[in-house]
Amino acid sequence: MKSRKRKANGLYEHPCAYCHGWVQCKVKEREAIRVTKADYVILENVPIGICDTCNARYYHASVLTRAEKVHEKGRRKVQVPVGPYDEAG
Repeated sequence: MKSRKRKANGLYEHPCAYCHGWVQCKVKEREAIRVTKADYVILENVPIGICDTCNARYYHASVLTRAEKVHEKGRRKVQVPVGPYDEAG
């Protein structure tokens, strides 16, 4: 079996904490980030780490700080309806 060990040379390039995958940096067009128990912030064109095996997401401290600042400023706020999944319709 091939070894998954690699040399980490970037912000997000490291072994995944959840599986034997490798985390790589990807720039997401839009990423929802939870900032409180009930609130999310959507950042655009944000670099995040994503595991190539289990898709676990990793956020650098600078990304989380930016999400908190956007949340505090209360930029565009949109209410999104939430409801239970019910097969009956």
